[in-house]
Amino acid sequence: MSIVSLLKKVDFLNGLSESQLEKLAKLCREQTCSADDVIFRENDTSSELYLIQDGLVEITRSVPEPGTEKRIVTLGKGQIFGEMALVDEGPRSASARCAADGTRLWVAKRADFISLCEKDTSIGFLVMRNVAADLSFKLRHSHLT
Repeated sequence: MSIVSLLKKVDFLNGLSESQLEKLAKLCREQTCSADDVIFRENDTSSELYLIQDGLVEITRSVPEPGTEKRIVTLGKGQIFGEMALVDEGPRSASARCAADGTRLWVAKRADFISLCEKDTSIGFLVMRNVAADLSFKLRHSHLT
């Protein structure tokens, strides 16, 4: 499956044309990782968004006991994570680790995305509207414990 075909299935890219998706695809680089490879850690600087081509990624958060983490979710093909990096460059709210050998990711840097949005403001508007709706949904349905 090509990256553009995969991007068509990403909810926060709804409304973008084929040519706009192709522009986004050009921003991405492929990364392959093995089981237990750490992609990023909670509180790291956030500057990249990830899309899973194949494999699994586990998202975890620290709990009060030192060195202990709680699994939040396991993500698979076609799912994104790290999307808050598009909104700001604040610290990561969770950690991400590959959960399967051969996990293939597409990685986009925030700076490249912002630059593209400055050139094509309709991409920026649609993506940020969709990201805001997605984050709002997640916040409403999160179980903060």
